[in-house]
Amino acid sequence: MRRGPYAWFLQRLDFFLREDQRRAPPDDVSRYRVILATASLLTGLSTFYLLGALKLADPFQTVLATSCIVGYVCTLLFVRTSTAPWPPGLLLCSIMAGSYVSAGLRLGGPNTGAHIASTLIPLLAFFLMGARGSFFFAALMALYATLIHPLYLAGFDVSSPLFSGTLELAGNLFAALCILGVWGLVYVHSRARDDAQAALERTLRGLGESERKLSSLVECTDDVVCSLDSQGRLLTANAAMKKWFSRLFGQEPLLGEPIDTPLFLQQHPDWPLSLTRVLRGESVRAEVTYSLAEYTLALDFSLTPIPGEDGRPAGVTIFGRDISARLDAETRLGELHRSLMEASRKAGMAEIATGVLHNVGNTLNSVNVSATLIAERLRGSRVTGLARAAEMLQAHTQELGTFLTQDEKGRLLPEYFLSASRQLVQEQQVMLTEVQSLTKNVEHIKSVVGMQQEHAKFSGLMEHVTLPELIDDALRLHATSFDRLGIHVRRDYAEVPAVLVDRHRLLQILVNLLSNARHALLESERTDKQLTLRVLPVPQERLRIEVADNGVGISSENLARLFTQGFTTKKSGHGFGLHASALAAAEMKGSLTCASAGRDQGATFAIELPLTGEPVRT
Repeated sequence: MRRGPYAWFLQRLDFFLREDQRRAPPDDVSRYRVILATASLLTGLSTFYLLGALKLADPFQTVLATSCIVGYVCTLLFVRTSTAPWPPGLLLCSIMAGSYVSAGLRLGGPNTGAHIASTLIPLLAFFLMGARGSFFFAALMALYATLIHPLYLAGFDVSSPLFSGTLELAGNLFAALCILGVWGLVYVHSRARDDAQAALERTLRGLGESERKLSSLVECTDDVVCSLDSQGRLLTANAAMKKWFSRLFGQEPLLGEPIDTPLFLQQHPDWPLSLTRVLRGESVRAEVTYSLAEYTLALDFSLTPIPGEDGRPAGVTIFGRDISARLDAETRLGELHRSLMEASRKAGMAEIATGVLHNVGNTLNSVNVSATLIAERLRGSRVTGLARAAEMLQAHTQELGTFLTQDEKGRLLPEYFLSASRQLVQEQQVMLTEVQSLTKNVEHIKSVVGMQQEHAKFSGLMEHVTLPELIDDALRLHATSFDRLGIHVRRDYAEVPAVLVDRHRLLQILVNLLSNARHALLESERTDKQLTLRVLPVPQERLRIEVADNGVGISSENLARLFTQGFTTKKSGHGFGLHASALAAAEMKGSLTCASAGRDQGATFAIELPLTGEPVRT
């Protein structure tokens, strides 16, 4: 509220007004005040005029001054009882016009009709009663200057000239035109002001409506919303902010007061620095966790500068959102992710173990075949016949020559020894071949088991891996199956550097892809079953591993869901392998994709990995 003489003056005027008049629209309050000020001023002037009239002992002027004083006092009293400003305004203007006309007629001068004071009455009437009410006084003053006053001076003798000369006529006409012109200009100004006021009111209504909508929006949200000035004092705050502040700091925030109470600073030690950064024009975002008695509350705050008229930050807008549920969900998601990766690791281990058992089992079949063949050869061997022949020779040692030449059995012995020795030589070659096969198969079992043990050691560790060697290791687990199924394996390895990856995870992916390729080729009816393994560099410092087969292929509708958890086209599948493989590739900052032209068109799975490996989240 303004202070000073003007404010003191307004308080004095408002003293005459009722309470409802003080709460009236601003225009009406202004009119009441103008009426009071004018009536008070004219009462004082009329009092001085009365003193002068009494001194001059002029009865007319005494009566006129007394009448004006009474009229102005009545106006002051009328204001107090009126419900609108225009009735006392009409009374005031009527008294002024009446006193002016009466005084002018009494003075009788030729120029009193065109006195400049005649313009003040229409102006005051215009302000107090508007255009229509003031037009009467403007017309009256103009008529007074051009007709009433000249007629009065001529004694109302219409036969004689009303004006003594052209100059007097022109002066009075000019005065009348000025009165009407002033009224017209004020009318135009008033219409323009009314139009501007109407536009301003429409704008204010629009702003008010927008403010109510914004206020409703801010108030109905559960997010914390408030604004501060450049000193950190609270300007606005919604209900959520007040509730949050009261709950954490034991008191409701007060508008106009700083929010950085000691408890607030204890919870937000970085607040002064954050406020300084925002007032420099930066946007600041921070997550704050509050430990309450019954639960933990986490809020995500966004601090945004409020630009002032000069464009520089003049305040701060604070938005705070409760992210407790989101953090809980992220925690549960993290736990689920770790569980999923553990399941993936176990599934990969199971896949490798299955491959190991499958290959060892196939090799053991060959070992069993070789052992059975050797046993059959040993059971059918003629070694026992040679022993009986040797015993027969020992029994006829004294007559060995007679026995070999004259005895029927002795004559058969040389031929028998020759035939048996030839057969033993053949059996020896066969058994040597089987023993070599048996040794090879045992070595293969040893190699597969040793490889599985070697890869199992490095789970979760990053190391430089030569991709062709790792692919061959994965291929070795399926080598027997591929040979047995007649699958031709083609290797196309480009010269690429070693890549830093988790060996175990990548091996799991490769084993899974080779197992899927084997199933796809097994289901295919084509005879030229072929599996192609490629390693090649790709742009952006990445490597690409392709596992391509010409098996049954993948339909387009299945291709889109191929890496979805639980999706499988195998009767005995669980839909976990490709999903886990894709996750594992992503964990290594790589990707796993698949392309297929459709059913019976084969499929190509591609793993892309960065040349520079990054730590893997476990």
